[in-house]
Amino acid sequence: MAHSVRVERSIHEMLKDTPSMNDSDNAVHTGTEDSSSCTPPFKSPPTSLPLRNHSAPTTPMSPRSPPHNGMDSSILRTGASKIDSIKNWSISTYKCTRQIMLEKLGKSVRTVDSELEAQIEQLRDTQRKYLSVLRLARAFSSHFHHVVVTQHALADAFADLAQKNPELQKEFNCNSETQRSLTKNGELLLNALNFFISSVNTLCNKTIDDTLLTIRQYETARVEFDAYRMDLENSKPEIPQSSTAEDIQKNYTQHKELYEKLRDDVAIKMQFLDENRIKVMHKQLVLLHNAISAYFSGNAAALETTLKQFNIKLKSPNSVTGSWLEQ
Repeated sequence: MAHSVRVERSIHEMLKDTPSMNDSDNAVHTGTEDSSSCTPPFKSPPTSLPLRNHSAPTTPMSPRSPPHNGMDSSILRTGASKIDSIKNWSISTYKCTRQIMLEKLGKSVRTVDSELEAQIEQLRDTQRKYLSVLRLARAFSSHFHHVVVTQHALADAFADLAQKNPELQKEFNCNSETQRSLTKNGELLLNALNFFISSVNTLCNKTIDDTLLTIRQYETARVEFDAYRMDLENSKPEIPQSSTAEDIQKNYTQHKELYEKLRDDVAIKMQFLDENRIKVMHKQLVLLHNAISAYFSGNAAALETTLKQFNIKLKSPNSVTGSWLEQ
């Protein structure tokens, strides 16, 4: 019993001599065995640490190339030219619109060439009437084409029946030959009609239209001339040497010269057009009259002679019955 008490006492003494857990902890954190230090054994880390910028690496800035002075000046000149063009167009459009409105209201006097304007109006009336004749000739040609196609089909039907009906073979063959003869002459007349239509179409929609285009340019120039003439008449007389007055006089002179030039061009073109129109229509009217007269009188020889006289290429008798795509 006494032995066990001594053993227990010796164990307690050994435990007193060993360092405590707190002292060991402090020794680990502070790197020393001195537990009596006044500084705290461990400093807590800051609540936030500065973060590195993980963005993509930046490339070094390259030096700016010097501006191309020649290219820049060219661009500036082009832009200035376009601006001036738009400005001039706007001013001209405004002046022409104002001039037309004043003329309609009777507040401005327009320049009139009575003889030339009468000729222009007569030309426009002539074109309207020729276009009406052209429309009717096309309708006649279209209807007549269907007649010829029907006659050709009828001739084939009679020929087929002649072979299958011996008792009426003579009568069927006679009608078949008549329809074939009419088909042949009808195709010749169609050639003449198409030649007439082509020539009149060229005269109306190309030759006359070319002259009318010049006439429209002349009429526009007339409006512009009157607009600048009115500006000149309304300019202030007390400052005749100012830059504005000089510009008005310059614009007036330019538009007057353009107007007079186009007026002369119109007069010359209309003279040549009238001579050409008479020549073309004389030839075409004679052709149409002779071809129609020969066809409806049954004079096939005269019809062929008429087409040869006008150098019209003859088509084969069966040409009008080609494929439906050609028709």
